[in-house]
Amino acid sequence: MGTTSRASGVLPRVKRAVGKLSRTLTGCSLVVAANGVATAQSTQPTKTAKPGYPDHPITVIVPYGAGSSTDILTRIIAKNMAAQLGQPVIVENKAGAGGAVGSGMVAHAAPDGYTLAMGTISSHSINQSMMKSLPYNVLRDFAPVSLVAYFPNVLVANKDLPASTIADVVKVARARGGLDYATGGIGSSGQMAGELLKLRTGAPLNHVPYKEVGQAIADTIAGHVPLLFYQVPAVVSQINSGQIKAIAVLAPQRTPLLPDVPTALEQGIKDFDATAWMGLFAPAGTPRQIVDALNAAIKKATADPDLRKQLGQQGFTLVGSSPEDFQKFLTRDIDKWAEVIQATGAQIQ
Repeated sequence: MGTTSRASGVLPRVKRAVGKLSRTLTGCSLVVAANGVATAQSTQPTKTAKPGYPDHPITVIVPYGAGSSTDILTRIIAKNMAAQLGQPVIVENKAGAGGAVGSGMVAHAAPDGYTLAMGTISSHSINQSMMKSLPYNVLRDFAPVSLVAYFPNVLVANKDLPASTIADVVKVARARGGLDYATGGIGSSGQMAGELLKLRTGAPLNHVPYKEVGQAIADTIAGHVPLLFYQVPAVVSQINSGQIKAIAVLAPQRTPLLPDVPTALEQGIKDFDATAWMGLFAPAGTPRQIVDALNAAIKKATADPDLRKQLGQQGFTLVGSSPEDFQKFLTRDIDKWAEVIQATGAQIQ
């Protein structure tokens, strides 16, 4: 049987695994820790909140499609926020342009606390430097509310690639004159992980973006592409079943889902962290009282230790933060990826 046939057989199993993850998470409630409150620095004036906020439903825009990790976790958050705030929290998917379409809608929405964004490393960090015509400036047009969750990326390889470590990957890439690597798309955290590895090691790696992660996983299993950079929750079942092999966790610490897989740092790659994240944003100029209310709702939702454990078992680390800490984190993250993008010449065409 050819590799194409094997890939077509693998893809349904990948989709079933993703569906199982979606059902597991959708049945949960959110736990998010948050400390303190402060609005982001902005050139826009801050308005005074009307008494009784909220007095009608709140909308949270997810700038990606339904069923994505961000979408699933946002719906969990929305359910808990609604219970705390006493109003429905409606999740709307506004996908397009690597998260820029939905995020842009929120950036230019009224700063009244009724239109929010669940941003990510792509929409609110990478895009800032990678998109030439981004319809917003992250640090100017948004008020960070809370960093919500981390989920690590991992470098995986086709099981027949003669490589078990990053050093092996670099050696094979040089011997073959280059290796292709798949990701979930242009401007994704997976692409930034690949570009960062190129920058740190000098390995000749070629980016192959996919629109569907299921197809990227299937093609890596089949050997159509030898490497894949993606988030741990989406590929852990294929790693554990031996269909693909994990080379390195691309985060500061190992993940409980893959306890035997060393990090890039452990393998001698200095200053390497390609952790994906998501966080809640309001439009810049949102009144302090409203940011307080939103932050408090998230904080109260962190009281369920069972959910933290459940989501941890799926590879998600709920972190929460004060808006001040989120602002500092965001500034550092934007600067970090700007350096990588400038050094490698990566850009959205």
